[in-house]
Amino acid sequence: MRGFKGIGMRGCGMGHGFARGHGGPFRSMRPEGRRMGEGRMRGEGHGRRGGGRMFEHGALRWVLLSLIADKPSHGYELIKAIEARMGGTYTPSPGVIYPSLTLLEDMGALSVVAEGGKKRYAVTDEGRRLLGENAKALAHAERKMKVLRGRADRPARIAQAIEAFRAATHERLSQEPPLSEAQVETIADLIEAAAEKVRQA
Repeated sequence: MRGFKGIGMRGCGMGHGFARGHGGPFRSMRPEGRRMGEGRMRGEGHGRRGGGRMFEHGALRWVLLSLIADKPSHGYELIKAIEARMGGTYTPSPGVIYPSLTLLEDMGALSVVAEGGKKRYAVTDEGRRLLGENAKALAHAERKMKVLRGRADRPARIAQAIEAFRAATHERLSQEPPLSEAQVETIADLIEAAAEKVRQA
C-alpha cells in the first residue's frame, strides 16, 4: 500500500467503476446492441441501482439460446430465469429480451409457436450449432453471472460498510489541495490495518 504516494483518483481506482464487476470490458456494440441496451443493474445485493451494460456484445443472445435449449420458454419466463441466475442483481427488460429473441429467430436459431397470444420459443438445429460455435462466449457470460450472484449473497451489513469505505476514500482523494506525504502514509496505514483485521476476523 506504500504505492499510495502521489496517488490521485485515477490511480486509486475507486471512482465510479471501482469494484463494480459490472463495469468490466464493456465495448461499444453494433447498432442493434446499442438499441437494445442490455437491461439495468440493481447494485450488488443491497438495493443500490445504477446503469450499466451487463453483457458484452452478443453474449445475451447466447445466454437466452442456452436457456431455451434447456427448456422451450416464453419471453417473460426467460426474464425471470436470468434474474434468478443473477440472484436478483440484474433483471433484463422486455426491451432487451424481445429484440434479442427476434434476432435469434431471424438467424434461424429459434422456432416460434403462438400460445394464447404469447410466443413460445424453442431451439432449432441451427440454434444448437450456433451454441456450440459460441460456447466460449457463453461460458464467459455464465462465469460473470456467477460472480455477480455471489456478490448478491454478501451480507447487507458488510456490503453497506464496503460502500461507505469506498465513498469515504473517494471523497478524501478528490479534495483539494492534494494529499500531503504524511496524509498519504496515514491513510495507507489505516487501510492496511483494516485489511489485516478483516483477514483475522
